[in-house]
Amino acid sequence: MSATAAAQVTDLTDKQQRILSYLREHGQMKTYFKSRLIGEELGMSAKEVGSNMTAICEGDFDVDVEKWGYSSGTTWKVTI
Repeated sequence: MSATAAAQVTDLTDKQQRILSYLREHGQMKTYFKSRLIGEELGMSAKEVGSNMTAICEGDFDVDVEKWGYSSGTTWKVTI
């Protein structure tokens, strides 16, 4: 992780850091994630996940996240 990425991680809120850690851990085995399912795993609502995902999408991390679909809730495509 570069110095810039390390600095950005510390700029994330606790919820955003938890989401990023979850994506890093599970993104190796899976590509698509629903906000609802991430929220269930982390004790957050789907809305909380979606609103905190923006910082992760816009950041320069080792995880690339993009909004992918909206049917039955928001789906995120994660590439590591």
